[in-house]
Amino acid sequence: MVFNSSPYKAEGYSGSMAQATASSGWHTAGRIQSLRTWLFPALTSVLGQASLDTRFFVDDGLWRKAPMLTGKCSCGPLPDVKNILVTGGEGFIASWLVRHLVIKYPEYNVISFDKLDYCSSLNNSRMLEGRTNFQFFHGDVTSDKDVLRCLRKYDIDTVFHLAAHTHVDLSFGNSYNFTKTNVLGTHILLESAIAVGTIKRFYHVSTDEVNIMRTNGIQASKTPNLLTSVKVYGEVEKDAADLTEQSSLWPTNPYAASKAAAEDYVTAYVKSFRLPAVIVRLNNVYGPHQRKKPLWIHGDGQHTRRYLFAGDAADAFDTILHRGEIGQIYNVDSRDEISNLDLAGKLLAAFHVKDVARCIEHTRDRPFNDRRYAVDGTKLRQLGWKQNVSFEEGLSMTVDWYKEFSNWWGSIDAILSPFPVVNGDSITAATPKVDEAAAHAQAAPNGNGGFVKGEEAIVGAKDEHTALQSPGPSQLDAQQVAGGKKRKAGQMA
Repeated sequence: MVFNSSPYKAEGYSGSMAQATASSGWHTAGRIQSLRTWLFPALTSVLGQASLDTRFFVDDGLWRKAPMLTGKCSCGPLPDVKNILVTGGEGFIASWLVRHLVIKYPEYNVISFDKLDYCSSLNNSRMLEGRTNFQFFHGDVTSDKDVLRCLRKYDIDTVFHLAAHTHVDLSFGNSYNFTKTNVLGTHILLESAIAVGTIKRFYHVSTDEVNIMRTNGIQASKTPNLLTSVKVYGEVEKDAADLTEQSSLWPTNPYAASKAAAEDYVTAYVKSFRLPAVIVRLNNVYGPHQRKKPLWIHGDGQHTRRYLFAGDAADAFDTILHRGEIGQIYNVDSRDEISNLDLAGKLLAAFHVKDVARCIEHTRDRPFNDRRYAVDGTKLRQLGWKQNVSFEEGLSMTVDWYKEFSNWWGSIDAILSPFPVVNGDSITAATPKVDEAAAHAQAAPNGNGGFVKGEEAIVGAKDEHTALQSPGPSQLDAQQVAGGKKRKAGQMA
C-alpha cells in the first residue's frame, strides 16, 4: 500500500511504510534515549524486556519507520491560539489530533497530557520528539495539582479534553473508575480552567451513548468547545431519521452515564462562569494507531454502527477549531454503517482468512446494547468538512498498518476481552459466557471455537492517585435486562 495515494499522508514520506527512513524526518535512537531517561529514569535499565508495559517501551525499529499520519485539512492559524493542551494525548483519537496540530500548525505549541494507562502509548507521538512546538506532560486529569501545573507552565489558552475511560464493556464491572476519570476529571479540568483564567476555548469529548434530556444547544456569548461522542444520544430505530444536535439524550450504560454527567458539568460552567465551549459528538472512529482487538461478537452481531476514519476525525476537530462558532454543538457523522458481524467478516477477508466463521467468537451480549446509532452532521458539513475516506479504503489502510506494526501496542488481550475485571493495577480477562444461539447460528459446521481462559495482565505501574473500584465484576445476566421495556423520554424507570 502507498500511503501518499490517500489524503492522509506522512510528512516527508513516500512509498510503502517499509520504505520510511530517518532521512524522511524520523528521529534517531539517541534522541529517544534522552527522552525515555527524562520521562522514566527508573525504567531505563529494564526497557526492552518483554515483561515491561509497552506504553513505556522504546523499540526504535518499530516506530522509527512509522508514517507520520495526520488529517488533510489545514485552515489558517488563529491569532489568539498559541498553546493547546490535548488531554489523553497518547490515546488513539487524541494522538491523531496531536500529530495533526503539530505538523499542520507550526505556529501552535501542542502539549500532550496523559496518565499513560492501558489505552495510551508513547509510541503514538515519539516521532514528534525534537519538534519545538511539541511537549509531553505526564499527568492525571483527576489530580488538580497536575492539571494546574500544566496549565500554568505552558500558559494554555485552548483545551481539547479527550482523556477518558471509553471501554464500554469495562464500565459494567468497573463503573467507579469511569465516574472518577470521566466526571471528576472533567470537573477538575473545568475548575482549573476557571482558576488560571487564560482559557479562551475548551473542547470536551463525550460519546453518542449518553442520551440525557437536552433540547437546546449551549447558549452563551463565550463558551468552551466540547468534544463528545454520538453515543450520548442512545439507540436509533432502523428507519428513524438521523439525530440532530437538538435531539434528546439518554444514557444506557455506565460509560455513557459518566459522559452525560461530564457534559452537564461543562454546561454548568458555561452558564455559571461563562467559560467558552462547543460540543462535538463523534461516531465510532477507527484507523492506524488503534489498539488491536480479538474478534469477539456480542450477541447475534446484528448491532450496527457508523464508522469514521481517524484522519477524517482530525479534520473535523480542525474545522471546528478554526471555523466553528463558540457555543454550538456539532455532530461528526459518517455515511458508512455496518453490522458488527459484517465488519468482522470484512476484517478477516482483508487478512485473507478463508474460514471466517471459525475465527469469530460470540459472547453474551452487554446488559444493554443499543442496536444502532445514527446522527446528522449537516451542521458541520456546512462549515466545509467532509468525509474523505470511504470505509473500504480506511479498512485497507488500517489492515496494512497493522501488518507492518503488529507489535505497536504489545499484548493487552486482557483489557480487550469481553467484560474485563480491574483489580488495582491488574486487569483480568474474564471467561465470557457463550451466546449459544448466536454461536450455533453463525458457526461453521466443524467449528466450536472455545473461549480462552481468563488470564491476568499487568497494565501499568502504580499511580500516586488511588483508583476507585467497583465492589467487583458485574454479575448481571444479560437475560435479566434484555427483556426489560424501553423507557420513554423523561421516565426514570
